[in-house]
Amino acid sequence: MNILITGGAGFIGSNLADKLLEQGHDVFIVDDLSTGRQENIDWINSRSAPAWGVWGRHLCVDISKSFRSQRHGLSLRSQIDSYLQGKKIDQIYHLACPASPPKYYKNPLKTLDINYIGTKNVLEVAKKHKARILFTSTSEIYGDPLDHPQPETYNGNVDPISPRSVYDEGKRVAETLVSQYHRTYGLETKIARVFNTYGPRMDPDDGRVVTNFIKQALNRNLPEVYGDGQQTRSFCYVDDQVSGLIILMNSNEFINEPVNIGNNHEIKIIELLNEICYQIFKKDENCAVHKDLPVSDPKRRCPDLAKMKSIGWHPQIQLREGIQKTIQYIKEELNEKD
Repeated sequence: MNILITGGAGFIGSNLADKLLEQGHDVFIVDDLSTGRQENIDWINSRSAPAWGVWGRHLCVDISKSFRSQRHGLSLRSQIDSYLQGKKIDQIYHLACPASPPKYYKNPLKTLDINYIGTKNVLEVAKKHKARILFTSTSEIYGDPLDHPQPETYNGNVDPISPRSVYDEGKRVAETLVSQYHRTYGLETKIARVFNTYGPRMDPDDGRVVTNFIKQALNRNLPEVYGDGQQTRSFCYVDDQVSGLIILMNSNEFINEPVNIGNNHEIKIIELLNEICYQIFKKDENCAVHKDLPVSDPKRRCPDLAKMKSIGWHPQIQLREGIQKTIQYIKEELNEKD
């Protein structure tokens, strides 16, 4: 099968690419490397390429630019068609978007452009190729939820003018766009609402809670906890997330329906810190610097996984095992920078 991944040099995207290649598919990556990392895919240059996949290279292009070809040169669709060397794409995984708060705070308008203009451009590629497309949305569309755990029928509690709304509302309008392409053009669309994912190939500097705690602890700094640490999250190891995306893509269930993918083991942030300290120091340090909560930070977050369980998927990696693997990866990353 011929598969295109936008954001394929990113954390989840590169892990997804590895798995799809392992399954024997031909995989192409589109990534402008604004948040994705070249090193996430460099190692595959030494791997034997598929017959036409030319896996060792990727198309570095900004998907948020519009189709006005007279003003902007070749359209995204034309660039991708040239890159694919005349081959037809069967599936598109659309992951391209900054996903960590520091990165979408830094480029708020571009984040909005990627979610609307970029998604529209990728949908046009899917329409031309008659490809099934899976859009990775986010648990952030639920905002600070009033329903718990969050089922896909819950419409969310999002502040549309908060600083983080460029991501939250950007993903919400992208879901609308994906759904409308299904209704208007008959595209086979999938919407995956991804909950907190962690694991190897995370950027140690991405500013998310798992990487922050691990990096601060490894550097013997006091970890920074926002608020009292009693807010909850649920963390899904990247291998589980990738298998969930692939199972959802290939299922004929839930066409054009949002589907949660994550881990339903809910944990307090302070408990996450204690687990990380236990892994690194073999004891609970019970020490942290407490900082003010960010604006619109949700108090609880946990997915209802009934839909994914109905098609045979459930998370398998326990938090302790996943954190251990993530610590080892970040430790190696930090050592390389020294």
